[in-house]
Amino acid sequence: MTQRSIRISERAQTVRPFAVMDIVSRVAELRAEGRDVISLCVGEPGQGAPAAVRQRAQELMRDGTDLGYVPVTGIRELREALSGHYRRWYDLDVPADRFFVTTGSSGGFLLAFLAAFDAGDRVALARPGYAAYKNILTALGCEVVELDCGVAERFQPTVELLEAAHAEAPLRGLMVASPANPTGTMLDRESLIELAGWCRAHDVQLISDEIYHGVTFPGTEATAGGNPNGETAIAYADEAIVISSFSKFWGMTGWRLGWAIMPEPIHQAAAGLAGNLTLCAPVPAQHAAVAAFSDAAYAEGEAAVAGFAAARQYVLDAVDELGWKDLAPCDGAFYMYADITGVLGPYATATEWCAALLEEEGVALSPGLDFDSVHGDECVRLSLAAGPDAISAALARIRTFTDRVRDAG
Repeated sequence: MTQRSIRISERAQTVRPFAVMDIVSRVAELRAEGRDVISLCVGEPGQGAPAAVRQRAQELMRDGTDLGYVPVTGIRELREALSGHYRRWYDLDVPADRFFVTTGSSGGFLLAFLAAFDAGDRVALARPGYAAYKNILTALGCEVVELDCGVAERFQPTVELLEAAHAEAPLRGLMVASPANPTGTMLDRESLIELAGWCRAHDVQLISDEIYHGVTFPGTEATAGGNPNGETAIAYADEAIVISSFSKFWGMTGWRLGWAIMPEPIHQAAAGLAGNLTLCAPVPAQHAAVAAFSDAAYAEGEAAVAGFAAARQYVLDAVDELGWKDLAPCDGAFYMYADITGVLGPYATATEWCAALLEEEGVALSPGLDFDSVHGDECVRLSLAAGPDAISAALARIRTFTDRVRDAG
């Protein structure tokens, strides 16, 4: 029997898989062999969901609560709780009806991009940046315009970069993230207002990824004089799209629950799309997540952030000894991003260096190529999510490896 050839769509072929997932697989293999491996390559907070959320989930499973389909925008109780959250963190009155509960922030990005952009639209974003933005937009047929954001720009977009890109051909959208992945840098109030004003003046849709809000570090340059939880774009641009999630501050990665705030026309379009794509976000997670807005749950998140801050300080204290340079100002999130070209030794790229570090010392870092296709193989991303004890132990191993590489060089 002759088997026909299997065709893969061109859009699927444009999406590069995360290289870090190969590292995650290798970590699992080494651990299965009995190796002691410290994994600092993924952004998954170790504290897990707050106790109140887990307790509510147990109650839902036990009491036979109807967990069938719910309204496409989410259950009313959760949207009202989100409205209260915005009063608590941002002193903003955002009506419950403006919130759209999504299947993680990833679902929010997909709905927002589908509702706001057509194939061929030019959408700008920072490089280095979270690869999923670029990959989803590309898969939808949009033209991604990467803004080369380096040390001088604090790894964040600027109006000057937007002006240059817009002069080449009109932009339709701007994607920002604050705190950002992989750098952890934040937009201060003035910068966010300036970017929002530029977008409004040029009819460019602003989309703000605020998934790491709450995971911020006091005393950093960007948060001084601003909101300690992060500045939300919706405070300065009612027409902006804001996307966030329960995954980071509340440690609920596998619950697959996020939310979006969108202008009314985009909100309506997204509702039509979601009704066909997902019907609704995970219902048990929605009911349980209401408990995330209790005082106790906020306290658990704040305790976890204190641990990330301690881990961050360990890295800051070790940077000079490690020989890393151009460290991105880690204002928030739980990442440190740095140039390691000065310590590559016999290795040609950061990818090779990371592979050797994992095999020889049992420490897993992410090479920067996932986040920057131009300069990324000169950089590494270290995740603080494993906590201060793991970071301290990992830094000792990285020092040992670095000394050996220097001697070999």
